[in-house]
Amino acid sequence: MPKDQRISNAFEAARDRYAEFGVNVEEALQSLRDIPISLHCWQGDDVGGFETLGAGLGGGGIQATGNYPGKARTIDELRQDIETALAQIPGRHRVNLHASYLDNGGKPVERNEIEPKHFESWIHWAKTNRLGLDFNPTFFSHSLAADGFTLTHPNPAVRRFWIEHGIACRRIAAAIGRQLGTPAVTNVWIPDGYKDTPVDRTSPRERLTESLDKIFAEHLDSNHVLDAVEAKLFGIGLESYTAGSAEFYLGYAVSRQKLLTLDAGHYHPTETISEKISSVLMFCPGLLLHVSRPVRWDSDHVVVLDDELQAIAKEVTPNCKLRKNLHIGLDYFDASINRVAAWVIGMRNLLKALLIALLEPHASLRATEARMDYTRRLALQEEVKSLPWSAVWDFYCLSESVPTGINWLDRVMKYETDTLSRRD
Repeated sequence: MPKDQRISNAFEAARDRYAEFGVNVEEALQSLRDIPISLHCWQGDDVGGFETLGAGLGGGGIQATGNYPGKARTIDELRQDIETALAQIPGRHRVNLHASYLDNGGKPVERNEIEPKHFESWIHWAKTNRLGLDFNPTFFSHSLAADGFTLTHPNPAVRRFWIEHGIACRRIAAAIGRQLGTPAVTNVWIPDGYKDTPVDRTSPRERLTESLDKIFAEHLDSNHVLDAVEAKLFGIGLESYTAGSAEFYLGYAVSRQKLLTLDAGHYHPTETISEKISSVLMFCPGLLLHVSRPVRWDSDHVVVLDDELQAIAKEVTPNCKLRKNLHIGLDYFDASINRVAAWVIGMRNLLKALLIALLEPHASLRATEARMDYTRRLALQEEVKSLPWSAVWDFYCLSESVPTGINWLDRVMKYETDTLSRRD
């Protein structure tokens, strides 16, 4: 029997099995098709960017580890790598850019002077590939961030430079959103903090509040740009204190009605962002999720199909606010393995987790819980774990004309042989 027929037969059997639990598989698949994931461009070149030839990381508590051959050296190479990754991933998605990935034509531009014109080629590429774009100011890898401070810097001139950068980035994002017809979620993250215990924890946060208020002072159409702020637990060289803590940004997001970004790696080891989602959505206008995998610290490992990823998916998929108020993107940078494969593994795992969650019998589970029948709730939660979601996943990939199973890896390794291995 041909493989496609085997997949179709398995899907039909799985559909009938899920129907026994009151789950409409076709509706679940349509819901999955409607969820775009923002693919982070910085996995492709180890967070290097294209401001200058040979640009790379330079402070901010960020470190990509590994030296796997074939990383993207130019904008064209990065776009080609992204296209290759997306060809292995079902659905229609987005790409997340940092300001340092501008197309400056080889002429260096200061970060407080960047304009929409420096991203016109990205916009054209996104239109051609039917992709949305999201955006991030780059508050690291710069001489004015070398001492660990940007928006909280004690020097008003340095602080003003970074405020101007933030303002410029919001205008760029608005231009992107306007031209693509979908709002660019624009995320502010800064590394600011101390390596050792500070004397004054308050003043940097006062300066940060003032700086953020200035960045967000200009009214921009929310149909074009959505503002988000992201907390950080610590960074390399910034282990003892970060001005933009979880508590700070939660308060800021609620008081200013901004999106709050929850990154899976930016909290204490015993904390999980899945537990925070429903609480934050009660008071913030929306959420941006940065899905990563911390290993002992915010180490940005490739996302795997683990318990926390499935817990995140279960929190967001039954929520009616998902498409309007919640945005999902990947955020990791692993230079120890094939970078294109890292994208594909992470994205496919996130989509698998979302599918598993969409296939849960939510109505039955909630009704059982509402009756306070916790015995049945536990029994049902355990039973659904063995339902044949993988047969539905294979059918979804087949219907989206992307490889099923591990077959995508053959394509990526051929791309490594034909393209990546030829890069110096």
